[in-house]
Order: sequence, then C-alpha cells, then structure tokens
Amino acid sequence: MIPKPSPPLIPLILHGNHVELHPLSRAHAGDLSAAIAVDDLWKLGVSDLPRPVAMEAYIDEALVLQSAGKALPFAIIDKSAGRAVGSTRFGNFEPAHRRVEIGWTWLGTPWQRTAFNTEAKYLLLAHAFESLGLNRVEFKTDVLNGRSRKAILRLGALEEGVMRRHMVMRDGRVRDTVYYSIIAGEWPAVKGNLLRMLGR
Repeated sequence: MIPKPSPPLIPLILHGNHVELHPLSRAHAGDLSAAIAVDDLWKLGVSDLPRPVAMEAYIDEALVLQSAGKALPFAIIDKSAGRAVGSTRFGNFEPAHRRVEIGWTWLGTPWQRTAFNTEAKYLLLAHAFESLGLNRVEFKTDVLNGRSRKAILRLGALEEGVMRRHMVMRDGRVRDTVYYSIIAGEWPAVKGNLLRMLGR
C-alpha cells in the first residue's frame, strides 16, 4: 500500500506567548522594511536578506512559492508591540515524503537573542510534527554562519554534513551549506527541551 502524503500547507496563525506567526503578506512590508533596516541587518554577509526597498519583491517571491504549494511563509509578530519584526517559513515542502525545511528566518536586531526565535521554531516544529504528521524537518545554513549553526544545534537538530559549493550568494561568493535535521521520533525530546528553554 502506498503511504498517504502529508496534508498540504495551509495558511494559518500560530500562537505563542511572545510571538505569533501570521501568514506573510504585503501588509507586513512596512514593518519588515523598518526591522531589517536597523543596524543595516540586510548587509549581513552570511545571509541573503532583502534590502528594505526590496521587501515587497521578497514577499511576492515567497507568495509565488506558497501558491505552488512548496512553501508557507510567515511574518514573526511581536505580540507586545503588535507589529512584524522578522520572517520565517516552511519551504521545500515534499508531501509525498512527509518532509519540509524550516528556514529563511531573520529577526530585526533588537529582537535577536530573545525568546522570539526559539518560540517561532517551537511553533513551526509543533505544527510540522503534530498537525502535518511529517517524518523529517530540515534546516540548512552557511558554513560560515557560526551563530546560526549554534542556534540550530541548540534546538536539538542533528548535523548531517556539508554540501560543498552549494549556493551562489548575492555578492558572488560560492558558499558551502551545512544540513541539519530533526526526525519524528526525536520530536518528544526536542519539544521538552524547547519548552524548558521557554520556561514552560
């Protein structure tokens, strides 16, 4: 018997204590442009982040992938301020294989090193494993991005290896990419660790 694919990615709001993840739309462009402009975050060399003036195009590209059923992009909403301060998404969705990637994540500088990223990842992982019934969630990052690599390991993901000369960056540099994953059987332990990190 052929295994059933996972359910499709359907836009929805994911609710946390510190953040909410709202389906990304052009209505978030102003907030996101302001957030990414702080400290010129978009110039960070190890991430291909959009310029503030290109935020609407960045959103439109994400929504094209959403329309194709391959991605579900979110705005990260600061609940206390009621505005978007970053973005994240499900991408490279393969329902037949019950697999998705979590990535394209960034937060404006004032919201980094807070509970926001941890809670956003918790909300995405819980939805992936508990609602979509996925087998595997993938993460990837630039081999040079030490902060991102530490953050992914801190979630409880397993480092799987390096894809050499994997991507051409906006500045022309050819990057090596590190792959990580969490699989369904690991989710209960990862969930418990994330809840402890969030003080729940």
